[in-house]
Amino acid sequence: MPTNVLIIGAGGREHAIGWKLAKSKRCGNLFFAPGNGGTAALGKNLDLAVDKVDTRTVDEIDYFCRKNNVSLIVVGPEDPLAAGLVDKLKRTPGAKERRVFGPIAEAARLEADKAWSKQLMRACSVPTADAKTFTDYEAARAYCEARELPVVVKASGLAKGKGVIVCDDNKEAVKAVETIMKDRAFGEAGDAIVVEERLVGQEVSILALVDGQNIYVLEPAQDHKPIGEGDTGPNTGGMGAYTPTPVIDDATMTLVETEVLVPIVDAMRRSDIDFKGVLYAGLMLTAGGPKVLEFNCRFGDPETQPLMMRMQGDLLDLLEATCDGKLDQVQINWDQRCCTSVVMSSGGYPGKYETGIPITGIEEAETDPDVRVFHAGTRLKGGELQTAGGRVLNVCAMGNTLAQAQAKANEACAKIRFEGAYFRKDIGSRVLNPKQHEDQPVG
Repeated sequence: MPTNVLIIGAGGREHAIGWKLAKSKRCGNLFFAPGNGGTAALGKNLDLAVDKVDTRTVDEIDYFCRKNNVSLIVVGPEDPLAAGLVDKLKRTPGAKERRVFGPIAEAARLEADKAWSKQLMRACSVPTADAKTFTDYEAARAYCEARELPVVVKASGLAKGKGVIVCDDNKEAVKAVETIMKDRAFGEAGDAIVVEERLVGQEVSILALVDGQNIYVLEPAQDHKPIGEGDTGPNTGGMGAYTPTPVIDDATMTLVETEVLVPIVDAMRRSDIDFKGVLYAGLMLTAGGPKVLEFNCRFGDPETQPLMMRMQGDLLDLLEATCDGKLDQVQINWDQRCCTSVVMSSGGYPGKYETGIPITGIEEAETDPDVRVFHAGTRLKGGELQTAGGRVLNVCAMGNTLAQAQAKANEACAKIRFEGAYFRKDIGSRVLNPKQHEDQPVG
């Protein structure tokens, strides 16, 4: 019997997951809540509000799933995970008839509360940057004024990947504290902040599936968060990623598994926290070894897009095995080619930007069989594809080398048009042109 799937979310991550699931021989109908202009071509977009995880929202999702025989729900974004959507869906009348992929709220706190995450890392000796947590503005300001070495100031709560400010000196650190705690740039996410030492090195993203006991590590990727080429300007939710990355070798990967992933999963188990879902470790590869910048508890965005392009195997099997505690019984392979994903954003992002701008050229870009465009912030209005967010499209390209994949992705981006469109042309250049990025911190 085909498996009908509901995917919660509206971004490029959800489009890529849906695209990969659609390739499964066991996949039936695909539904997206709310989805975007691209997901509409894969299945049905639903007018289901998931911004608030309240009783009405949960009841609507449960009713829809029972009516449409949905047997798997995949929760993509961090906000509903932190708000306990998975917990509540597991308590609905139809819960016994379906699986829900994603961590419960207590486990998702690893991402939603950076201060708590730091405490947990210290308790289980996971290598990470030295840091102090503040809830008082004046105390945080005084601490930063006295610092002689550069720091990174982070909003402790969820800020859609933008709540991290890398500072060159104490003046910038004080300004960052003011921006987060006084000006409330990230709202309640800045009620508490984490001020940590600034690490220098290559950044790498390690995503692993966890079924409560077993850990299945996916291929490593490298994200590019700053808005500007050469890793300059403010942080964004991610301007592109590529996989695999040569910045981490097999020996270092083994070290990450034994000193980062296993201790965190064990620590949660000892605290009776049943972690099932994606554990994402954002790492800085320093001269002293890999150190954790942050943990996320969902598929990374934009890392997921190139990972789905390279994954060979049935994603549906993988997600169900995670829910069932059977990851030790599945195996997937990877296309040995490289994949680069370039984000096309609205003009002005990560600041103010306009929406409702017509988009053209996607079909032309996808004439290359190695190119796939995943929609991130789009909508269909009157049959016209329009922009609907800051990060609009994820243009992915496969290549025999990283340089070839980068060139193909950039060529494809050049064929897509919407007013104010912006994209970085140097995704992957930290490896391809390392001298241009010497001693550039990206955490």
